[in-house]
Amino acid sequence: MAHIWGRTNCNFNGAGRGSCQIGDCGGVLHCTGWGKPPNTLAEYALDQFNNLDFWDISLVDGFNIPMTFTPTNPSGGKCHAIHCTANINGECPGPLRVPGVCSNPCTTFRGQQYCCTQDPFGPTDFSRFFKQRCPNAYSYPQDDPTSTFTCPSGSTNYRVVFCP
Repeated sequence: MAHIWGRTNCNFNGAGRGSCQIGDCGGVLHCTGWGKPPNTLAEYALDQFNNLDFWDISLVDGFNIPMTFTPTNPSGGKCHAIHCTANINGECPGPLRVPGVCSNPCTTFRGQQYCCTQDPFGPTDFSRFFKQRCPNAYSYPQDDPTSTFTCPSGSTNYRVVFCP
């Protein structure tokens, strides 16, 4: 699975060393790993089960900027544009507020109830906050039924737009 995220307030030198306030990936311009949460993620896995591409927008790591994720030639069903453009940073619940962004419950509180790393857990009040504002986005790690989208492999291109 691959990830795309927006980084903000970045400053890099000519050698590509520096940092970003949000979404930093090890102090380098060209990321080779994950960005530091909180960040809005576009996730995708191409040519998977039954020759389908699987893709989503995830708020599991929190929210920093609005995003749309769009197949450029949708073919119906679960192959259609999705977006998360709500004012999440402005409405973020107090315990999740971080300057300029909305953090995630796992990073903030830790524990199985919020991180869902072992046993299956359902949504919490915090994940429901994200889901109400962005119904197509993952709001907690096991939010598959309403948040995973598919398109036929090999015939679909995708566009991710930040701050649409």
